[in-house]
Amino acid sequence: MDEGARGATAARKRPGRGRVVVRERAWLDPLRRELDAAAAPRVFFFRDDDAGWAGGRLLSLLDLFAHYAVPLDLAVIPAALDPALAAQLRQRRESGRGILAFHQHGFAHANHEPAGRACEFGPGRPARAQREDIAQGARRLRALLGDAPRIFTPPWNRCTRTTGLCLLQLGFQTLVRDSSAARLGLEGLRELEVHVDWSARRNGRHIGRAELGPLLATAARRGPTGVMLHHALLGREEREDVERLLALLVEHEHARCVPLHSLALG
Repeated sequence: MDEGARGATAARKRPGRGRVVVRERAWLDPLRRELDAAAAPRVFFFRDDDAGWAGGRLLSLLDLFAHYAVPLDLAVIPAALDPALAAQLRQRRESGRGILAFHQHGFAHANHEPAGRACEFGPGRPARAQREDIAQGARRLRALLGDAPRIFTPPWNRCTRTTGLCLLQLGFQTLVRDSSAARLGLEGLRELEVHVDWSARRNGRHIGRAELGPLLATAARRGPTGVMLHHALLGREEREDVERLLALLVEHEHARCVPLHSLALG
């Protein structure tokens, strides 16, 4: 068992650990019923996007995951990460018993498409420009954070086949995107899906708790469940809802939280 999984197991034996755990709400009932009925543990992993922005909210989220000893993988924007925040992230990784990890989130999280949906690595950019940005971002993350898994999450979860070829040329092993994205199907590039976007919007509004519960239950039934967070968008109530989910997962015998990179790299 890896360190992150051991930490989650230990947390089950110490519910609350000095913290006032928020009361579970009815919106999580579909997931609890799914876990109750499961014949084997359901696997969950968490990815938080846009590390480099909103540093205070990011550190607050890291405190929450550290308290419950649940693994969290940060998708880091290389151009947005400053040395001061990088030092804090390195310190937390070193003292975190293997529950915190980093990987690359594009380069600057900038839109380069002249029309249509925002995309940093879209059809409007030639291979050379994409490859240069990916390589420059990787160099910056190595300088600020040290070695990181060769995992890439494109901003807005969008990229092209050209992006995948550039990743392979640069030695990346895994592309992580939302489950709605069409697979690239490139030999040598593993594709890992996240299934539940905590801050997703439908018809111009954020999805609510009543929708999150069934989404989590359905995803858990199908296989390893990836949950995507955006710390910059989490207000107090949303953060409390994340805590309710973590509390349920670490306390339930049929839930297991693992690092994203343990699945991405096999």
